[in-house]
Amino acid sequence: MINPNRLQFARIRRAWSKAKLAKELGIEVRSIQGYELGEYCPEEQRLEAIALALNFPKNFFLGPDLPLINETTASFRSMSKMSATIKNSALSAGTLAFLLNEFIESKFKLPEADLPDLGDLSPEDAASSIRRIWGLGEAPIGNLIHLLESRGIRVYSLAINAREVDAFSVWHNNKPFIFLNTYKSAEHSRFDAAHELGHLLRDRHNMLHGNSHSPQMEREANLFASSFLMPRTSVIAHAPNVPTIDKLINLKDIWGVSLAALAYRMNQLSLFSEWNYRNLCIQIAKKGYRTNEPNPIRREMSQTLSKVFELLKEDGITKLNIANTLNIESDEIDNLTFGLMISGLAASDNPVTTTVHNKPTLTLVK
Repeated sequence: MINPNRLQFARIRRAWSKAKLAKELGIEVRSIQGYELGEYCPEEQRLEAIALALNFPKNFFLGPDLPLINETTASFRSMSKMSATIKNSALSAGTLAFLLNEFIESKFKLPEADLPDLGDLSPEDAASSIRRIWGLGEAPIGNLIHLLESRGIRVYSLAINAREVDAFSVWHNNKPFIFLNTYKSAEHSRFDAAHELGHLLRDRHNMLHGNSHSPQMEREANLFASSFLMPRTSVIAHAPNVPTIDKLINLKDIWGVSLAALAYRMNQLSLFSEWNYRNLCIQIAKKGYRTNEPNPIRREMSQTLSKVFELLKEDGITKLNIANTLNIESDEIDNLTFGLMISGLAASDNPVTTTVHNKPTLTLVK
């Protein structure tokens, strides 16, 4: 007998309405409602048609309930701009990441979470404190994803071609997760990752108690990300006497941020006049640099996942093996893992700086 919750999950993951699925199957919407409510079970042939339409293996629908993510416990950057369909599809991707992560942690011991509760500090003070606690000083951060993974944060990717989906973070079984949309620019993703780190450090209580959304929390997470990636003394030391677009383009790669983010941070630190800042913003918009970043940096990817897949491959465990174990399609794994298993790329260090951080260690579980 199928699990009706899994049928509903699969439909939501594909961002399909009940009406769309019913039309695809050539049946009444009431039948889909009945299946999802558990009022009756589709016959074998109908189940096969459902599995084919929703691109899930038939056995997926026979499993136990899934660890669903409540939207009130997940921190989304653009909640007000996001449709319920897109939001729920992204949350369901997070659920599949939980399954994949559980599989990985059944075979490897990953770093434990090292995230203090900094909820009583201002965003700037929290950024300074975590830099001090993690021994980062004022230096620019090299590969941010590698740093987060070394501190026990599980970082997965979202492959959702929707501008309103930036990133989100959530706590699951006392483990922090960050999800980054790979359709965004590399600079945008770095800032998103730092933004979500701010939520995990400063808003843990609210996230765990279903109060993860407010305009103030989003503003403060942005301030944290800006302060964390671009420390005050470092930015002041590099600030040009006369700010121009060309000078900022030459500087932005120091911190691995977007041109707009650097201009905002320098203005926040009163390094040039409000008139200069408005003029820079106009030029950035006119040149299209808000959507097409000048001198783009290399995209950061997971080092932990890259190592995991290399070690699993040595043991003869393939992507298809993992997908079959989890009863999902293999492209779901690609979508969650920065395409590492498609491209075969290792998560090489980002060249924005030469700063070296402790790399995450993997221990094989015997």
